[in-house]
Amino acid sequence: MASIKKYTGRLFGLEVLGILLALLFLVPFYFVIANSLKTFPELAANTAKLPSSLYLDNYTKVWSIMKFPQAFFNSLFITVLSNAGLVIISSMAAYRMVRRSTKFNNLVFLAFVAAMVIPFQSIMIPLVRVASQVGFMDSKLGLIACYYGFGVSLNVFLYHGFIKSIPLEIEESAKVDGSSAYGVFWKIVFPLLKPMSITIIILNSLWIWNDYLLPSLVLGNPELRTIPLATFSFFGQYTKQWDLALAGLTLSVLPIVIFFLFLQKHIVEGITAGSVKG
Repeated sequence: MASIKKYTGRLFGLEVLGILLALLFLVPFYFVIANSLKTFPELAANTAKLPSSLYLDNYTKVWSIMKFPQAFFNSLFITVLSNAGLVIISSMAAYRMVRRSTKFNNLVFLAFVAAMVIPFQSIMIPLVRVASQVGFMDSKLGLIACYYGFGVSLNVFLYHGFIKSIPLEIEESAKVDGSSAYGVFWKIVFPLLKPMSITIIILNSLWIWNDYLLPSLVLGNPELRTIPLATFSFFGQYTKQWDLALAGLTLSVLPIVIFFLFLQKHIVEGITAGSVKG
């Protein structure tokens, strides 16, 4: 009886609101997936209706037109190397700034924080000029270097706050046992950063995998196109192939959804650990 009394009208209202919000966020997925399984005339007739039959030819056409395996490999290569470099560079930089809190390090950290508020559109033209001068244009490694520059500010900021919660006594005991500075970081500190590292990897993956603007500026060679660039080929100046574009969008979103589901356990652990440490 006590449990029944706790179920109030306010709780019921919150549940209804949660369900409505969930449906609101799922509606775009319905339109993308349902319309990707329609022919173009059926899509143009009624976008909200369920497909009369599963028309899979859109996916076979998209697979060949987009050169999906090549675009997928390009996106995967750029995302993985960008994440690896950002995690290593940002964690080491943040650790140094926290444990060596000098005026210079504090000034550098302030510069990182200030860089977070600079809009990308304001530096697009200087970026293209600098990238062309240093040989970053039409290069996946050049694009990865650009991601290092744009992503390190937020990552350092997140690591900086998390490292402050790690007890200094753990590192001091490792130094007493004869561990070097690099040994303390890689064997003691870096494993403790796992919750924040997973959070950063998820944020970076969502950003880099779905990014269109920066690759469109740096990658001019069609052989280097990422999935967003390949998908945009279905949107012309005068015609838009919505049936193929929606199938391409479904294929592009599927890997990142699988990635999110694969890391779901670690995401929950990271949020829990972060809340306890915070």
